[in-house]
Amino acid sequence: MTGERRDWPAVSLDETYRILTAPGAPFEMETISVAGRPVRAYKRAHRDLRSIFEASKAWGERTFIVFENERLSFREHYRAASALAWRLADDYGVKKGDRVAIAMRNFPEWPIAFWAATVIGAIAVPLNAWGTADDLAYGLRDSGAIVAIVDGERLARLKSLPSDDSSVPLIAVRTSPGIRGETIALEDLIGPPSHYDALPDRPPPDRNIQPDDDATILYTSGTTGRSKGALGTHRNIMCNLVNITFTGARAAIRRGDPLPAPPDVQKAVLLPVPFFHVTGCHSIMIPALANGSKVVLMYKWNAETALELIERERINGMSGVPSMTWQLLESPDFERRDVSSLEGLSYGGAAASPELTRKIAALFPGKFGGTGYGATETSSVSTSNGAEDYLARPDSVGPAVPGCDLRVIDDAGNPLPVGAIGELEIYGANVVKGYWNNPQATAAAFRDGWYRTGDIVRMDAEGFVYLLDRAKDMLIRGGENIYCSEIEDALLAHPDILEAAIVGIPDRVLGELVGAVVRARAGTRLIQEQVIEHLRPRLAAFKLPVHVDIRIEELPRTASGKIVKRQLREELAAKASAPG
Repeated sequence: MTGERRDWPAVSLDETYRILTAPGAPFEMETISVAGRPVRAYKRAHRDLRSIFEASKAWGERTFIVFENERLSFREHYRAASALAWRLADDYGVKKGDRVAIAMRNFPEWPIAFWAATVIGAIAVPLNAWGTADDLAYGLRDSGAIVAIVDGERLARLKSLPSDDSSVPLIAVRTSPGIRGETIALEDLIGPPSHYDALPDRPPPDRNIQPDDDATILYTSGTTGRSKGALGTHRNIMCNLVNITFTGARAAIRRGDPLPAPPDVQKAVLLPVPFFHVTGCHSIMIPALANGSKVVLMYKWNAETALELIERERINGMSGVPSMTWQLLESPDFERRDVSSLEGLSYGGAAASPELTRKIAALFPGKFGGTGYGATETSSVSTSNGAEDYLARPDSVGPAVPGCDLRVIDDAGNPLPVGAIGELEIYGANVVKGYWNNPQATAAAFRDGWYRTGDIVRMDAEGFVYLLDRAKDMLIRGGENIYCSEIEDALLAHPDILEAAIVGIPDRVLGELVGAVVRARAGTRLIQEQVIEHLRPRLAAFKLPVHVDIRIEELPRTASGKIVKRQLREELAAKASAPG
C-alpha cells in the first residue's frame, strides 16, 4: 500500500510547492493586480467561464450529465445552453451584469441555466432550493434578478406568496401544466431535451467578458439578519478550478513519483450535494465541463442508491459531506456492490473524524480519502489534505493551495506566530469581492483583500491547518450552515419562552445536530413537541432542533451578559447521549 512506504515523504512540502509552481511548471504563478492589490495567480488558468464553455464542444458525444434514466451529452448541453442564452438576451433583455436566478433541484437543466447566464456576462444567482418561499423571494429581491429559472416545487412556493413578493419573470422547468399556469416553460423557449441535439450549433452572444467581471452571487447565511450574497468573479472561479487539481500533483511529488498524466478515459463523479452550493457548482460542475467528466446526479441522497450508481456508472469519485461517506461505507449494501472503480472519496463542509480517512484507507488499499477547507467567500477550496499527508495528519484540513495565502490573527487583527490559536484569514485570487448590496457586512468580513473566516484554528510549522472552533455563531449539520440567531429569534417569538440558545450536539454521521436550550416563563407547562410545532412553519426542516432542553432557571451568562454556550453545549450533549 502506498501509504505504508517508509521513505515517505521523499520530498519536503516546501520543495514540492517550489517544484510545482516554478516557471514552466503546471502550477506556475504570476503576480497580477486585482482591485489595486497584488495577487498571486495561476499563469495557465482559464480566463473566464465562457472560454471553458466554448472548449467543451470538443467533448462532443461524451455524456456530461446523468440523471436517473436521462443522459445529456456535452454537445446537447452546449446547444441547449447557447439557445437559452440567446433567448435570455433577446426575449428577456438580459445584459452583461444582469442577474439570472436559478432555483431547482439538481436537474440536468440546472447547468444549462447556469452556463446560459454566465457565458453572456450575466451574473448567475443560485438560490437555496431547500429554502422557504420567503427565502426564495428574498433572494430574488436582494439580487435584483430580472428573470428566474425554477422547477415545479420552487414555482409552487413562489406562487404561494403575494404577487408583489414574486413578481420576477419566471421560466419553469419540469413543471406540470396545473402548477405552471401561465408561466413560460423552458421547453417553450428551447424545445424538449429530445430535440437539444437538433438545435443550432452557434455560440452565444459575445459580451466581451473580462476575468474580473462578476459571475456569481451565492448566498451564505449571516449570523444576524438575512443571508448575504457572496459576489464572485470569473477569476475567482478559474483560480478554484486550478486549486482543486493540486492535491493529486502534490501527493505524487511528495512520494517521489512523476506527475500523473491526464486520464485517457472519461472520469465519472457522483454528486450528492446541491449545485447551489459552492462545492457542487464551482468544484464539481464547472471542472467537469472543463475536463470532460461525467457527473451523475441524485434526486435525493440515499446511500444504497449511491452504491447502485457507483456500480452502474463506474464512478471514480464522490464529493460530499463526511456524513454521506460514513453512510456509504456502513451501508448493508456496501459489501455486495462493485465499488472497484472508486479512486477516492473526498468530503468537506463539516467536521470529519480522523477515523474516517483510516477506514477509507483500510477498505480501499492504495487509495485515500480527501478533505479540505473552503467557504463560499473563497470560491470553494483554500486548503486541501489528501493521500499520505492525510493519513499522517488525519485531524488537519491540510495546508494552503498555491492560490491562497493564510494567516492566523488575534481579536485585533494582528498576525500571530506559528502554533498560536486565533482566527483564520485568507487572501488570494479566489477570494470574492464582497457581499452583494451589503457594504456593512463586506467591511466587517473583508480587509485589504483578506477574508476573515470566523473560524478558530492553529497552523503548524509546515502550514497544516487545524480547525478548533467557530467564532461565528453557527453549527454545521451534514454540510449545511445553520446560523443560531435565526432559530433563536424564532424561539423567542413564542410567548412562553424568555431565553433561548442554540448549540450543536455532536453526531458522528451528520457532524452536528441542532439542539435548543430554552427558559420557559414561570407558571407555564412547555414541552418539546410544542416548541417544535412553533418552529415548524418558521424554519426549513433541517434547522429544527432534535432535542429541546426546557428550563425554568436563567441560562448561564458571562459577566458581559453573553450566554455561555460552551457550557450549554456540554450539558445538552450529555443529556442527548444519556440512555432512555
